[in-house]
Amino acid sequence: MLAQVQLLFMVVFLEMSLILLFLFKTPLRKLIIMTLDRVKRGRGPLIVKSVAATVLVIMIYTVYSIRELQSRPTDAVNPTDQILLAHQILQAALMGFCLFLGLMVDRLHHYIRELRLLRKTMEAVKKQDRASDNGKNGEASNLKDEISSLRNKVMQLESENEAKEKEVNSQKANSDSLKGQSEKLLLKYDRLVEENQNLRSQLQSVDQNVSHSDSKKNT
Repeated sequence: MLAQVQLLFMVVFLEMSLILLFLFKTPLRKLIIMTLDRVKRGRGPLIVKSVAATVLVIMIYTVYSIRELQSRPTDAVNPTDQILLAHQILQAALMGFCLFLGLMVDRLHHYIRELRLLRKTMEAVKKQDRASDNGKNGEASNLKDEISSLRNKVMQLESENEAKEKEVNSQKANSDSLKGQSEKLLLKYDRLVEENQNLRSQLQSVDQNVSHSDSKKNT
């Protein structure tokens, strides 16, 4: 019985040491976490659950024995029974404490592993964000270059448009001057045609007069 109590004390101190090591970030904590990860693979969880169930059954039986000893009359309890009762109470308390600390170790291991996974996920997300930021910066620089090139093209097209407008205006002015010149030439042509007609009519009248005078002479 004494050896069982000593074993329970060793288990309690071991579990307390594991909990203390979980609380501080040291290389030993990483080694313990890796060891527990390996223990929880394969048949490890089944073995641990079987041991925990066995300890629980023993604790329940011990509590039942304690209740039985406490239910006896005070006169019927001898010093040996009192020592046995104290021993069983200590044993039951140690077993319950072992189970509680074991549960604490399991939960701490689970939460630390989840925390490590979350940190890795956050680091991966940060890397993706940095990569996306770099990509966005690259895209932004490319867009700036495209915008500057488009602005240069627009300025070039505007200058070409202005040159073409000047050329069109000059051609329009030339066409207006040519139109004025053609109108003046038409007016001159009409005047010349009119003068030509007048001269023809005068010549005809002169010819008629000459022919009339000749006929009179002949008679």
